[in-house]
Amino acid sequence: MASSSSTIVRPLAGPTGFGRARGGRTGRPASRPRARFDGLGAVRVALWCAVAALVLVPIAAILALAATGGGWSALGDPDVLGAARNSLVSAALSAVLAVVIGTALALLLERTDLPGRRALRMLALSPMLMPPFVGAIAWLSLLGPSSTVNTLWSQRFGAPLWNLYGGDGVVFLLTLHSYPIAMMIVTAALRRVPADLEQAARIAGSSAPRALWEVTTPLLRPAMLSSLTLIAVSNLADFGIPSIIGLPERYVTLSTLVYRYLQSGTVDDPLAVVSAIGFVLLVIALLGVVVDLMRARTRVELDAQAGSPALLPLGRARAALGALTATVVLAATVLPLITLAIQSLLPAPGVPLSPETVTLASFGRALGASGTLTGIGNSLMLATLAGLICGVLGLGIGTFVTRTRARSNPALLGLSLLPQAIPGLVIAVAWLVIAPRIGLYNTPWLILCAYLTSFLALVVQSVHAPLSATPTTAEEAARISGATRLRALWDISCRMAVPAAISGAVLVALTAVRELTLSVLLLSPGSQTLGVVIFNLQQAGAYNASSALSLIVAVVGLAGLGLTARTPR
Repeated sequence: MASSSSTIVRPLAGPTGFGRARGGRTGRPASRPRARFDGLGAVRVALWCAVAALVLVPIAAILALAATGGGWSALGDPDVLGAARNSLVSAALSAVLAVVIGTALALLLERTDLPGRRALRMLALSPMLMPPFVGAIAWLSLLGPSSTVNTLWSQRFGAPLWNLYGGDGVVFLLTLHSYPIAMMIVTAALRRVPADLEQAARIAGSSAPRALWEVTTPLLRPAMLSSLTLIAVSNLADFGIPSIIGLPERYVTLSTLVYRYLQSGTVDDPLAVVSAIGFVLLVIALLGVVVDLMRARTRVELDAQAGSPALLPLGRARAALGALTATVVLAATVLPLITLAIQSLLPAPGVPLSPETVTLASFGRALGASGTLTGIGNSLMLATLAGLICGVLGLGIGTFVTRTRARSNPALLGLSLLPQAIPGLVIAVAWLVIAPRIGLYNTPWLILCAYLTSFLALVVQSVHAPLSATPTTAEEAARISGATRLRALWDISCRMAVPAAISGAVLVALTAVRELTLSVLLLSPGSQTLGVVIFNLQQAGAYNASSALSLIVAVVGLAGLGLTARTPR
């Protein structure tokens, strides 16, 4: 029998959520133990502030200026309408052609017994590793008005083979630099198509080509539509190719028109006008993203195939088709680089190549040109800072959205990836609007901010992908051993993701060091970058010097990206 001084405590059951009574009292809700503060919330707030400053603030700034400024009346100007028409036509045509070419190459290299498939696959993807404006200069050395090909053709037939300048050249080069994106997306989807479907069609009496066309190809339509949207939005505001290839024939796009407005001041309020143009481009880009997301919600996901499908035998056409594919791929990838190297070794355009005419003077003129060393220094500084900052932020965001549970994680991930769908032209205009209010106008730090907005998603994706496929058992063991949530994230997840973050940061640096669209629109005295220097040399008529500097950028970029691809993650 209990003593009279003792207190009987009984737990109260039921849905009321009451726990043990305190001090002998029953019927009182037990106070929940307070969560120990371990810094996780503070880091999450810091990441949100960084993403808001880099993504939300620029978008809000351009929306505010577009809504309150007087630039809407300029949208009806014939110059703007003509530029918009050219941009839409070149973006749409290049996207369609890129998807067709990329899908055809993916099917040939993944589903047939084409000889040399591995080497051809690497070569076919190489245009994506070269800056578009460098590719434009390379192709001008091959098919420009004074190129050797057109000169010899004119001497024999009385007219050039093809003058690359103009709208058709813009569409051609946009297609050439975009088809690797479609090829990668379609190849990834193709590898997830179950081999059983093709085998069932073959058992039912279908031939191998018919099974490939009627069974496999329809399943690739979602990937084809996704790549079409991505490429069209990206090409809509490209600056390098239209400025180098289109402007000499007065083929003006929205990006080159915005550059003219900002540099020449031909309109009363250039920022208001370009903000209105940027708003329209932003709406188009976001509509593309929404359409792609709606399509993704209705598509059927296929499990990865259990076994490798039987390759389509090409039979007697194998050798001929292999030679034709190799010729086309080599002509589209290696030949421009060879002509670019030849152009760099000649003293002037139109000079025939011979042992007597080979010289390194173009490299000397390029490196000794006004602003070249400054541009190289600025590019290295800005690219290094962009890589470091994006690496740290991307590591934190990628780790938090995959390893923690919070309702805000999808929003944080979506906002950090959103700039991938926003044209660089819009990002540049947005930071131009913000610059006077934060004291960054006419400084190189404005370009750095635009780099961070544009390239943060590269590191986030690099970290997010491997962590999503890694179990959390190691972190759970650390928590059981007494580690806080933040300590477990730092010691386990972050250390696992560091190699991926480093690879992403190197990719950011290599992309930023040769970037043109953001740099040329945000240019200020003393803040020119390497891409701007090459562009200015090309515009000034120093074609051999620009070719020499472009060759250096192309070789260094390809080598750097090759080393990045070999880095273990």
